[in-house]
Amino acid sequence: MPELPEVETTRRGIEPHIKGRKVKQLIVRQAKLRWPIPEELSAILPGEKIIDVQRRGKYLLLGSRQGTLIIHLGMSGSLRVLSSEIEPGKHDHVDLLLQNNQLLRYTDPRRFGCWLWQAGDPQQHPLLASLGPEPLDKDFTPDYLWQRSRGRSAPVKTFIMDSHIVVGVGNIYANEALFMAGISPRRKAANISRLRYAALVESVKTVLARAIEVGGTTLRDFTNSNGDPGYFKQSLQVYGRGGQACRVCGEVLKEIRLGQRSTVYCVNCQK
Repeated sequence: MPELPEVETTRRGIEPHIKGRKVKQLIVRQAKLRWPIPEELSAILPGEKIIDVQRRGKYLLLGSRQGTLIIHLGMSGSLRVLSSEIEPGKHDHVDLLLQNNQLLRYTDPRRFGCWLWQAGDPQQHPLLASLGPEPLDKDFTPDYLWQRSRGRSAPVKTFIMDSHIVVGVGNIYANEALFMAGISPRRKAANISRLRYAALVESVKTVLARAIEVGGTTLRDFTNSNGDPGYFKQSLQVYGRGGQACRVCGEVLKEIRLGQRSTVYCVNCQK
């Protein structure tokens, strides 16, 4: 699944091409995504100017005067800015045709993404209203994370992957941040000190910022908006390396399942 750095990479990639452009037509070839694309979108969007391209968690928000188009890439979705002359492929489900005859094309083999609409404040949409703070914003602090962890018996990795606690810390980056902070993913969230949460917050911010800088992580189902793969995977310390040697101490990295997710950590470096 595209995670926060991949979605932010996509946002930065498409913004210069669509911001300030007027929508000419919405072409929906397959409306049955995770949630059906609202039929009224085809009537609402033509003539609207895209005045803003933002991100909230893993959602892309294309703002106009009437409201906001909310896009989620799902498990395997991607967006491309293309010439309107390029014919769609089998999994090209939606085209947002612009008046300069370019289009924003949504491709999604698994059809688990969404294209939804919110009039007024997009943060009031049910999918966004209960989300936690952005991990790179000032509201995501050690004190905040420590307070939210009180009484939590869940493993700390599961805790920081909860989008109601903090958005966008997906499986790859949770593994990496916990390794950087020296915290075992199996430890109960409530049993971690405020001081160690300070290290974890700093690690989350560092890992995500680095990934955004290099265009996200190369995943089987994702390439960035220019069609080039991300390169953060080359610097992963633990994710996908179960059974290999820790690059810090040489201990064999252990791989387990937490919350039905692959979890890799070093029993020596992470306590």
